[in-house]
Amino acid sequence: MQDAVLAMLAKEPSHGYRLRARLREALGPLGQSMNAGQVYVTLNRLEKAGLVVSERADGLPDRPDRKVYALTPSGQQRVAAWLTEVNWPKPNLAEFHLKLAAAAGARLADPVELVDAQRRELLRRLRDVQRAMLAEPDGSTAGLLLEGVALRLQADLRWLEACERVWSRTGDE
Repeated sequence: MQDAVLAMLAKEPSHGYRLRARLREALGPLGQSMNAGQVYVTLNRLEKAGLVVSERADGLPDRPDRKVYALTPSGQQRVAAWLTEVNWPKPNLAEFHLKLAAAAGARLADPVELVDAQRRELLRRLRDVQRAMLAEPDGSTAGLLLEGVALRLQADLRWLEACERVWSRTGDE
């Protein structure tokens, strides 16, 4: 969540309410259960870590003043590192989806290139698992586990193909 919030701030400084709305929009139905306080707790932690700074902004007549958050240079470096990170075999699909949305929204990276980097890593891991499967005797419990890992990697590769199709069309618009 922290990295996604930082990446959303890479596009432009924002207040917590707007960040929450952007996160919920990017996650669609999965974002509806997002706790309102989660974004503010995350922003507080990021500020304590020196990754964001805040300043008070004048509110509207019917709203109080708000804190507007912006990235520090350390925050910008962390966003850049996060965008190049490959986190399979235990991906958090919602986090990866937010990475793509934030990268595209702030024009930090091409989402299709991020998908391609993930695909290369999954293909490398799938080759390793397939080699290990060949070394196992038929019917072994280790072979069964390796088969499960291979099936999961294949499913993740299919999901990345769907991501590429969507983000390729989005980039053309």
